[in-house]
Amino acid sequence: MGRPDTTLQYWCLPIDEVIKALGSCQKGLSVSEAAERLQYFGRNTIIGSQQGKFLWLFLNRFLNPLVLILICAASIAVVLHDWLDATIVLAIIFISNVLSFLQERHASNAVEKLRSRVSAKTTVIRDGQKQIISNENVVPGDIIQLTAGSLVPADGILLEAKDFFVSEAILTGETFPVEKQTGLVSKDASLAERSNCVFMGTTVRSGMAAALVVHTARDTVYGQISKKLVLDRPETEFERGIRHLGGLLIKIMVIIVVAVLAANIVLRHPTIEMLLFAMALAVGLTPELLPAIFTITLARGAKDMA
Repeated sequence: MGRPDTTLQYWCLPIDEVIKALGSCQKGLSVSEAAERLQYFGRNTIIGSQQGKFLWLFLNRFLNPLVLILICAASIAVVLHDWLDATIVLAIIFISNVLSFLQERHASNAVEKLRSRVSAKTTVIRDGQKQIISNENVVPGDIIQLTAGSLVPADGILLEAKDFFVSEAILTGETFPVEKQTGLVSKDASLAERSNCVFMGTTVRSGMAAALVVHTARDTVYGQISKKLVLDRPETEFERGIRHLGGLLIKIMVIIVVAVLAANIVLRHPTIEMLLFAMALAVGLTPELLPAIFTITLARGAKDMA
């Protein structure tokens, strides 16, 4: 079979044409063809790669207000050629950040393993036989069977349906389930008017149906919407409290350091000694391992719960 054509407006085409364009058949895909398509199209998920996320998590450790204070102190030590103090401060920063990053990564891996154990399953027809597979392994051209309570794993067109009602509130905002049935609809039909289609993320309320998968992952309607609605996770009260604590410590440190520097200037102490004393004061007022302690404690708790 050649590569399936997933760009067609499948809702207004006869079923036979859609099946032919997708390189499928009434008995579904073969196991080998499904494996090839999984390699070509990728997994049926809209969750991106974790590599960039983990890199950002590590770099984000250095943006903590408490860590920035220590970096400033280490910079002063480097300017004054106090290599020992600079090395000690930088080592503390690096070790604490690496520890917190590793703990958070372990917690994230534990949560991913838990998620994989409870992942949704779908019944597909492959080689003419029913198989239950993870939703992530569904590919274009698969024939899926849906019953009451099923979560629709991908976008597709109905092959058959009986008393089939689907809740599409997540996509259209319609509060009541809508009836789905086989047949053709207009080429210009809106999403809500495509009564012969099912869409990823919607749920089956009643009845049963068989559908031919056309789009998966980010090519689905749900996936396209998710691209436009990529929002940052809102800051929690705990994170807000930690940020305010860091800001308060910075304000206190600045006030004390400025006051001490002013007193030393009045007393006409040597400039280098003043800077060294200010650096020591800044480091002394900063709880170096506080960010690591917070992160490690929370990460361990998340891992234990997972």
